[in-house]
Amino acid sequence: MIERHDTVVIGGGQAGLATGYHLRQHDRDFVILDASDRVGDAWRARWDSLRVFTPARYSSLPGMDYPGSPYAFPTKDEVADYLETYAQRFDLPVELGVRVDGLERIDDRFLVTAGDRRIEADNVVVAMASYQVPTVPDFAAELSDDVVQLHASEYRNPDQLQDGDVLVVGAGNSGAEIALDVAGAKRPLQARRGASRPVASEHETWLSGRDVGHVPFHIDSWVGRHLGVPFVMRVLFHRIFTTGTPIGRRIRPKVLSQGGPLVRTKPSDLAAAGVERVPRTTGVRDGRPVVGDDVLDVENVIWCTGFRPDFSWIDVPIFDGKEQPKEPVHVRGVVPSEPGLYFVGLFFLYAMTSGLFTGVGRDAEYVVDHLTATARQQQPRPSNTGSVDGLLQQA
Repeated sequence: MIERHDTVVIGGGQAGLATGYHLRQHDRDFVILDASDRVGDAWRARWDSLRVFTPARYSSLPGMDYPGSPYAFPTKDEVADYLETYAQRFDLPVELGVRVDGLERIDDRFLVTAGDRRIEADNVVVAMASYQVPTVPDFAAELSDDVVQLHASEYRNPDQLQDGDVLVVGAGNSGAEIALDVAGAKRPLQARRGASRPVASEHETWLSGRDVGHVPFHIDSWVGRHLGVPFVMRVLFHRIFTTGTPIGRRIRPKVLSQGGPLVRTKPSDLAAAGVERVPRTTGVRDGRPVVGDDVLDVENVIWCTGFRPDFSWIDVPIFDGKEQPKEPVHVRGVVPSEPGLYFVGLFFLYAMTSGLFTGVGRDAEYVVDHLTATARQQQPRPSNTGSVDGLLQQA
């Protein structure tokens, strides 16, 4: 049996929930499909010490302020609970445990498949982040079997690591925060090689990668709270670095390929924690990573080398013929070549804040306004009697 909805939203994270909020405001018929067991599980699955990189005042979705101090940095579990509460407050129709595996157009409608389920819809909003498939360099397979390797998506805490030194590859926000987490961990009574008895252990930590830059102030200082962060989050990243400005269009390709600057962590924080910065990791020699011209004899490697999107399940020609596209061809999330198809949640979809709570609400509102206006235009105009049938009879 084929189900029928006006709009299907694929993804129940912050992008999908924000989209659902605006669809609810327009009284649309819609459903939100998500593969997780609970709303917010994508956040719960991150590393234990993770806190949002920006203050809570920038972590709200439309219609519901984030609770507590506006200057606090919410934990991953607090964010997950906020999203769950948000879905409940606005009675959003989220169906959990539904993994969408296909999207195609059949005549003038879309067909969404999820296992044996088939759902027809006039509109589909793909509300998924750009971070779907973990990526590591090919030479990672050449590391010795006695080196513990984890991708950032698998890392939870330093207890997963074996005794010895750690190389964190990738010096963006996640890499810097994980390096601090590892460097600050002490593991008492670990049996170290060459030691006659168990001793307290610390991980010497190396952070490999290019300098991505950082915001030039501490975001939890008075200057940061009242001047710096509002300017960066509300003006620079939100209104200037957008696809609607020349400078935004100029920097967008670089930001898409290399990411943004460090927001909370500073180079001085890394140095104070004993994290040593080293050049890019370029290969493997004798089973150990090559950093610059040197081989590092480390026992653990954490790959903070990012993710790539996964659009393999979308069978609609919107990717300009690319095999592994970073994004569809779109304008602010609207796909011109496929009316009724939209995207929300992609990194720099419209602005540098598009992948953050700060910007995803605005993007969702724009997409839903476009969807609603288009649907209104497509409705048949009634006759003078107020009936489409009457108009046909007059003809």
